[in-house]
Amino acid sequence: MVKIISGERIARQGRVFLGCCAVIFDETREKILLTRRSDNGRWCLPGGQLEPGESVAEACTREVLEETGLTVHITKLIGTYSSPHRLHEYPDGNRFHIISLCFEAQPTTGDLSLSDETTEYGYFSSSEMETMDIMEPHVERIHDAFKANEQAFIR
Repeated sequence: MVKIISGERIARQGRVFLGCCAVIFDETREKILLTRRSDNGRWCLPGGQLEPGESVAEACTREVLEETGLTVHITKLIGTYSSPHRLHEYPDGNRFHIISLCFEAQPTTGDLSLSDETTEYGYFSSSEMETMDIMEPHVERIHDAFKANEQAFIR
């Protein structure tokens, strides 16, 4: 299970990790798709690590497809998240300063399905999410998505 350590500039103790995630609204724009991770049982936005040779949009669409079965079209950047005061420590001892790009995306094809990385999925409103065990970094991104700003957040 990933341990998140907070502290003044603690991310200096890790390697940089570039990731991305997608916010997928339902038709009413009142609910967001979340997945439950198979590794820690917590809820999160679909997403993952950028692989060498792919763009951030390609990484995001690949990760969404792998985790949800949906093919998506990236519509906008919600925000860039790079807190130097947060360090992610993995069970194998690796420590990362995660820089994440959060995109809004719309499904184009596919059917929601589970994967080896997900055990559940669903669309949830902000009030429903208040009682859910959501990965801490994703809470801020979800709040920003519901704000529907024209310009991307830089955090």
